[in-house]
Amino acid sequence: MRADRAYIPLSLFSLARTPVNPPLTHVEVRILGALAEKAVTTPDNYPLSLSALTAACNQTTNRDPVMQLDDDTVNEAIVTLRRRSFLRAIQPAGSRVTKYQHLLADALDLDAREIALLGVLMLRGPQTPGELHTRTARLAEFADTVDMESVLERLMTRDPLPLVTRLPKRAGQKEARYAHLLAGEVIVHEDTAGEGTGPIHNTSIGTSRIDELQREIESLRAEVADLRAQFDAFREEFR
Repeated sequence: MRADRAYIPLSLFSLARTPVNPPLTHVEVRILGALAEKAVTTPDNYPLSLSALTAACNQTTNRDPVMQLDDDTVNEAIVTLRRRSFLRAIQPAGSRVTKYQHLLADALDLDAREIALLGVLMLRGPQTPGELHTRTARLAEFADTVDMESVLERLMTRDPLPLVTRLPKRAGQKEARYAHLLAGEVIVHEDTAGEGTGPIHNTSIGTSRIDELQREIESLRAEVADLRAQFDAFREEFR
């Protein structure tokens, strides 16, 4: 899987501010989510080696969507995350294997319960409070759903920018879902049956970049037209 951000037609881009600029790619989100999970669930094996981290990203359980990343793709994302101070590489004493640990607490000023909630959202996509309460039970302690929702509220009202958003209810759904904003603004498309087709993170590029892309497209079109004209002229010489 490529580390590209989700494709969205240019007409859907907005200039909304996001808590991480530029937004994280979906591979980077998966890496941080996996590290946040393993730091708590398998502390004896944490930090993770590249191979262990790739395996954690590709798990078929507790992951939505399931990914099939290779070591090169994960390593490429690791380099970017290190540069942005989201991740640290260490080499334990007596070992030649480099291992990796997340720096979410420092990078985003989060406590353990906030990391647990954000990590589950990064690994499993938008979820209801009930789902989040069940799935964070092994990562952090919440007295009840109300306690957990108070932490969600804190993540949604952070100053200057929120890390979590509440999504509109889908048709027939009793509970609202929550999603992280690390990969950009979340856009939910509705199909004709009224059910969501899943959230897409808008990476919110600026209008100058859109103008640049449009100019590049026009330039390419002109080059293609010129080549076509040259080919037609060449073909005419042999008629």
